[in-house]
Amino acid sequence: MSSLSFSTPPSPSYYYSFPTSSVNLPRVIRISCGSNPTRLNRKKITSERSETQELVRLLTRKISEKEPLVTTLNKYVKLVRTEHCFLLFEELGKHDKWLQCLEVFRWMQRQRWYIADNGVYSKLISVMGKKGQIRLAMWLFSEMRNTGCRPDTSVYNALISAHLHTRNKSNALAKALGYFEKMKGIERCKPNIVTYNILLRAFAQSRNVDQVNSLFKDLDDSVVSPDIYTFNGVMDAYGKNGMIREMETVLARMKSNQVKPDLITYNLLIDSYGKKQQFDKMEQVFKSLLRSKEKPSLPTFNSMILNYGKARLKDKAENVFQNMTDMGYTPSFVTHESLIYMYGFCDCVSKAVELFDGLIESKVPMKVSTLNAMLDVYCINGLPQEADSLFARARRVNIFPDASTYKLLYKAYTKANSKELLDKLLKHMDKDGVIPNKRFFLDALGAIGSSTEKSGSANAGTDSKNPQKFAKTQTET
Repeated sequence: MSSLSFSTPPSPSYYYSFPTSSVNLPRVIRISCGSNPTRLNRKKITSERSETQELVRLLTRKISEKEPLVTTLNKYVKLVRTEHCFLLFEELGKHDKWLQCLEVFRWMQRQRWYIADNGVYSKLISVMGKKGQIRLAMWLFSEMRNTGCRPDTSVYNALISAHLHTRNKSNALAKALGYFEKMKGIERCKPNIVTYNILLRAFAQSRNVDQVNSLFKDLDDSVVSPDIYTFNGVMDAYGKNGMIREMETVLARMKSNQVKPDLITYNLLIDSYGKKQQFDKMEQVFKSLLRSKEKPSLPTFNSMILNYGKARLKDKAENVFQNMTDMGYTPSFVTHESLIYMYGFCDCVSKAVELFDGLIESKVPMKVSTLNAMLDVYCINGLPQEADSLFARARRVNIFPDASTYKLLYKAYTKANSKELLDKLLKHMDKDGVIPNKRFFLDALGAIGSSTEKSGSANAGTDSKNPQKFAKTQTET
């Protein structure tokens, strides 16, 4: 099931007002009788937006070709404006290039057209927060005020989100609440629905039901009205934590607020009930979905297949897949992985192998996650030798392992107490330049048992640079 997200802070107004210098449009548009000015205006905005996105794609491509960023920007200095930089922040942020975001920002500040703007700072704070650069986010917040900009709601929303990306969740939640209370006392920074959505989801994920209830009460007392993102986000967080009763309470509240469920609502309910094996409720929600204006999506079917599989209800899972194809849906790689896992849970390893081999023979591009699913099925069925054989031939069919592949095999081979397979795996890691560290071993051995984990964490500090020695200690534990 795809992950759910809340509405993001509204884009600044300049995002939709583009300079005519960047596009070749006539200054005067003649409108004949019967023409619709609104439609022409909409076409003009669409055309300008397309031109803006095209220039950003060009800049991104030039930068990725190892051309110095500032050199690239200087080449197009007559065209680049704030809205281009704003989109460039998004693109660079997607690829973890947060330092280059700061370069673009510094370049912007040297341009004659640059005017300090809350929207730019808000976007940069958001990018830095997502990449865990909280100090830089705070520095940007401080610099914004030094330039004469006054923080507004969107800036505080970005700052709260940035803090919530830190590892110390309890500290982050405390700071988020501090900002929330501060916002209430500043007229231009009053919390909006985005603020509430961010906080409600954060506290729901931390399973702090009292604080969620408190925020809901605060929302009731405010002039802000909850939206579909509010309810979906909190229900999803509760559902993922198995807190079905709390999820259903929020669902009842959503109905009382006359907010209609959307596809995301149906999918998260189906997934949550399925994970708790409350299949009567899951099937009831699915029937409601079919009767609604919404249509099922691939995540709807993928979730049902996987959860039926975990309950060893093979016939029901296969029926879901059959219904899916009968309705005209094309299976995705996630669908195939769900089926592979389903057969693995139902002791039908041969069926999983048949499906996996069929995918290879069909020449469809294979993802490493599909390889991992098949390897995991071997391992959970106590077939580490078969997993080793598949791992050995993966490269021959152009599937290349990643860190998660090594982790699941390391965990399985340790659990099987197979020093021989561990040694082979560690040699492969060494050959591929994969250097395990303490985090690798703790993640890989997380499900083995507390005694193994404690032993692993104690040894990892001294032996993580010597994988063979560490593997030996694990098989002896």
